[in-house]
Amino acid sequence: MKKSFKLKVLIPATLVLLGGSYSCKKYLDQAPIGSLIPEVLATRTGVDGVLIGAYSVVDGVFDGQTGSPWETGTDNWVYGSVVAGDAFKGSNPGDQPAAANLEAFSATGANDYLDHKWRVCYAGVQRANDVLRLIPQVKDGSITPDQIKQYVAEARFLRGFYHLEAAKLWKFVPYIDESITYTANNYNVPNDKVIWDKIEADFAAAAADLPATQPQIGRANKWAALAFQAKTLMYDHKYADAFTILKDVITNGKTSSGAAYALGKYANNFNPSTKNGPEGVFVVQTSVHDGANGLNGNAGSVLNFPSAGPAGCCGFFQPTFDFVNSFKVDANGLPLIDTYQNDYIKNDQSVPAGTVFTPGDELLDARLDWSVGRRGIPYLDWGICPGAAWARDQPNGGPYLPIKNVYYKAAQSTTSDSYGGWAANQSTSNSYNAIRFADVLLWAAECAVEANQLSVAEGYVNQVRARAADQSGWVKGKLTGYTGGDATKPEVDNTQFAANYKVGLYTGQFATNGQAYARKAVYFERKLELGMEGHRFFDLSRWDAVNGGPGGTIMSTEIEKFLKNTRDFGDKFTSAVMKVAKFTSNKNELYPIPQFQIDISKGTLKQNKGY
Repeated sequence: MKKSFKLKVLIPATLVLLGGSYSCKKYLDQAPIGSLIPEVLATRTGVDGVLIGAYSVVDGVFDGQTGSPWETGTDNWVYGSVVAGDAFKGSNPGDQPAAANLEAFSATGANDYLDHKWRVCYAGVQRANDVLRLIPQVKDGSITPDQIKQYVAEARFLRGFYHLEAAKLWKFVPYIDESITYTANNYNVPNDKVIWDKIEADFAAAAADLPATQPQIGRANKWAALAFQAKTLMYDHKYADAFTILKDVITNGKTSSGAAYALGKYANNFNPSTKNGPEGVFVVQTSVHDGANGLNGNAGSVLNFPSAGPAGCCGFFQPTFDFVNSFKVDANGLPLIDTYQNDYIKNDQSVPAGTVFTPGDELLDARLDWSVGRRGIPYLDWGICPGAAWARDQPNGGPYLPIKNVYYKAAQSTTSDSYGGWAANQSTSNSYNAIRFADVLLWAAECAVEANQLSVAEGYVNQVRARAADQSGWVKGKLTGYTGGDATKPEVDNTQFAANYKVGLYTGQFATNGQAYARKAVYFERKLELGMEGHRFFDLSRWDAVNGGPGGTIMSTEIEKFLKNTRDFGDKFTSAVMKVAKFTSNKNELYPIPQFQIDISKGTLKQNKGY
């Protein structure tokens, strides 16, 4: 078995890199401390260590960073899912108020979460550039020309990765290459234009020189770089160019360990015991029980567990009514794209813990119960989910629970750890899928729609739906009653499916109903397939016409529908945040630039429109 590339590693003191963003004041107003010393590091071993340091930030966390790991994780649970209707923040309104401000669309540039996220993105950029600066200093012959090409390719991949992470949130961000240094006094770089082309160039250069496979799973290969190049092109609305790359990736792409990309069991993408499967295009590696006291685990998600049950804390990241209702289907097993909000799926909002509850019999897409924990349905192998008994503040956070980031009970001892000694079982080896193969297929479907190749687009969507329709991947364990009427003693028939699942394929509807319908269907499929994975906000933002997308006012329309749907639930759901949340068009499609970064740039950085 190939060795997994652990990204959070202990690096000798000589390899400690600059930890803040390029514009962090303590590095700009004095000579940098802990900067690279070429005479010490200018060897192949030194370059290896610095490159590992650059990889170590791909999860959005590094030792000594400003802010907490859940504010900065690459899974983007707040920025990509909470602020787009996949999930509520959860917990109670006063817990993590900066996240509540983001959820309510009332955040300003003073929001700490945003400043901390910015710093981590540019710490990653800095580390990638450190590799590129160091390589020319190696004069001892320890690195061959071919090795130099690969080092440069990996560094440019990482530089593209971190810039893309920043550009997804703010769009107008500075592009920092290896020529930008404290010594050169050129570190105040403006954000006066979009940088998609520069990010695309980094990924293209990386793809040209990266190998098709890697000896360590966490390292980027050629196909990961091409997938990220295509993703960036999607943000740049260069659909024809992206389509060419995506077709190549679909036909020929392989994981870093050499497996052809394929759709396995849907649930395997979220099971730490089956991570790095054939669907993993680029997987952010995590690990536990490796001597790091849990600090190599999935730090971004340490709050995102039911307040009881697995981990026993903390009640954040609760799926919304809107997201759950999206999984309703018609008699043919197709999504109710325009009418899914008409009725609520039966849920246990305001049903007290310990009360007998039976789920409804609605026709549902089977992916729902791998995406959401809901009362009366098996919660992985933890038994029947008890609903309110596991919810921290149901009137504020709703009845549903996160599940995609959670480990299995049978594997708890091997796949979870305490996080730095304080968060028992909240550090997990549930690695994050930055890009998985379903992503690639649905991007290809988008491109085909924009090329008006509607039957081709339908074919890509049907590949994803066919996996969802495979009954061998459906949740089993139907709740049939309670022994003696005791809600703590559910009776379960494990030969039956847990709910009334039906998933059908499209049969010509794209071509029959036209491009606008096909576009809407592809967009909705991404909501179903990738929900609770930190993508929804960024999808809506890039589709919206405000940012040059083909979706018209889709972002404001979808979020306003979500907010109305949530408020219509009435007095059973009393979230103070949702009562005041208000999306503003031509503003909230992007996040505000952190004011601290604007201040220390002495005004070189400019605020995004509307803030």
